[in-house]
Amino acid sequence: MEKELIINSSPTDVDIALLENGKLVELHHQKTNENFSVGDIFIGQVRRLMPGLNAAFVDIGHKKDAFLHYTDLGPKLKSLMKYTDGSINGSINTHRLENFKFESEIIKTGKIDQVLDKKQHVLVQILKEPISTKGPRLSCEINIPGRYLVISPFAEVIAVSKKIGSAEERKRLHLLVDSIRPKNFGVIVRTAAEGKKVADLHEEMTMLMEKWEGIQKQLKGVKPPQKLLSELDKTTSILRDLLTDSFNRIIVNDKELYNNIKTFIGGIAPEQVKIVQQHRSSKSIFDAFDVTKQIKSSFGKTATMSSGAYIVIEHTEAMHVVDVNSGHKMRDTNQTEAVMKVNMEAAEEVARQLRLRDIGGLIVIDFIDMRNADHRKDLLSAMRRHMKNDRAQHTILALSKFGLMQITRQRVRPEVKINTAEVCPACNGSGKVNPTILLEDDIERDLTFILQSRPQDKIILRVHPFVRAYLRKGFLKSRQVQWWREHHRWVKIVEDKDYGLNTYRFFDENEDEIRLQ
Repeated sequence: MEKELIINSSPTDVDIALLENGKLVELHHQKTNENFSVGDIFIGQVRRLMPGLNAAFVDIGHKKDAFLHYTDLGPKLKSLMKYTDGSINGSINTHRLENFKFESEIIKTGKIDQVLDKKQHVLVQILKEPISTKGPRLSCEINIPGRYLVISPFAEVIAVSKKIGSAEERKRLHLLVDSIRPKNFGVIVRTAAEGKKVADLHEEMTMLMEKWEGIQKQLKGVKPPQKLLSELDKTTSILRDLLTDSFNRIIVNDKELYNNIKTFIGGIAPEQVKIVQQHRSSKSIFDAFDVTKQIKSSFGKTATMSSGAYIVIEHTEAMHVVDVNSGHKMRDTNQTEAVMKVNMEAAEEVARQLRLRDIGGLIVIDFIDMRNADHRKDLLSAMRRHMKNDRAQHTILALSKFGLMQITRQRVRPEVKINTAEVCPACNGSGKVNPTILLEDDIERDLTFILQSRPQDKIILRVHPFVRAYLRKGFLKSRQVQWWREHHRWVKIVEDKDYGLNTYRFFDENEDEIRLQ
C-alpha cells in the first residue's frame, strides 16, 4: 500500500491529508494558535462536584470547565493525589517511584464526592477535545506517549499492541520492556516497536522518563490551572503515530515546516528522512496532488462511488445513519451478485468516510437487503478488513435480521465537516434574483455608462441565449438597433449558455471583461 502525507501550511492554518493508494482517507486541520489538544497534561482545580453525574468539573484554563468522570479517575487516584500534593509542597523531590509508598486503590463503584473535594488540586490529561457545547474530557490515568512506547506512572502492567501478530515477537518485546522499565511504571508497547532492538526502546524510555521528570519539577509551588506538558503539534504527532516503512512520501509546501519535519524524522527514523520533499511549484499543493477535488467529492450528504451506487449520510443527536443505494446503473442480470457487489463497494467507502470525517459514536448502516447467509458473513469480514487501518477504537456487529450493521467508533475530536456547496452565481446565495422585467433597464443603464466612458472601444455584450433573442427581436425595432440609433455605436450581442437568465457581462474587442465595480 502506498502512503503519502500532503501538508499544506499557511500563516494561520496547517492542513494535513493522508492518502492511501492515492485515495484521501484522513484529513486533519490545525490552527497555528490552538492551545488545547488530546494528550496535554494540566494541573487543575476542582470547581464543582456533581454526585448525580458521578463526575467533577475541573478548571484547566479553558473557557468551559473540563469534565472528569469517576470512571476516568483510575484505581491509583489516591497515590496520584499524594504524589501531586507532595511535589507541590516540596516534600517529594524525585520523579522516580521506587521508594514511593502507594495508597489503597479506589473502588470501581464509588462516588465522586468520596474521593475528591471542591478546590482540590488534581493532575489530569485531556482525553477528548471540546466537542459542540461540551468542554474537554479529562482522565487522571496519565499516559506519556512516544513512537514505540507509552509509559503510565503508578501502574505495573506491560501491554503489547494486538496488531503485532507474532506470539514470539510479543513475548520478546514483553521481556525487553520488563527489563528496562522503571519500577511502578506501566508500559504500552506500540505497533511501531515490532522488530526494534533493546537500545532503541531504552533510548525512548529514557526520553519519556525525562518528560515525566519535567512534569514533576513544574509541580513545585505551582498555582493551577497550568499546562505542564504539551502534546506535539498535530503534524509531528501524526508523524509519530503513523510513520512506518510503508510511507512513500511526505510533501510539505512550507520551508520552515519542511526543515522541522526533517529534523523530527531524523531523530526518530533517520533512514526515512529521504522521503520528505518540499513542494516548490506555484500551483497549490492540494491541487497538485488532487486533494482539493477529493475533498469536494467526499464531503456533503451524498458520496457517489465509481459504479454509480451511492451512500447517504445523515446525522442525528443520538447516532449517525448511512443508507446504501444502488443507483440507476445496476443492470446485472444476476440480482443477488449485483447487490453483493454494491454492498462490498459501499463497505469500503463507508469505512473511508468514517475515518475521513472522524465520525464517532453510534453508526447504523442500512445495506441493501441480502438473503444469502454467506454473503452477509463476507460483508462483515470486508467491513472489518477495511476498518483495520482505522486508529480509532471501534466495534462492528454482524448484520441484524433487518439488514442493519451497527458500529461504535471512538469519539475523540469533533467531526470533520466541510461545506462543499458553492454560492449560486445568479442569486449570490440569497435564493432570489432581481425581477426579470428590470433586466433590460439594468443593461441599458450600464451600457450607457460604458459607451460614454469608452468612446473608442468596440463593446461586446454576453448574455443568456433567451436574453440575446429578446434583444434582437424584430431587427429594425430591436433593442440592439435602437442602441445604434441612440449612441451611433454598434454593440455586438453574444450568447453564452453557461450564463444565468439574469447574468450579463460586457467585454472589449480583446475579450477583456469591462468591470463596473
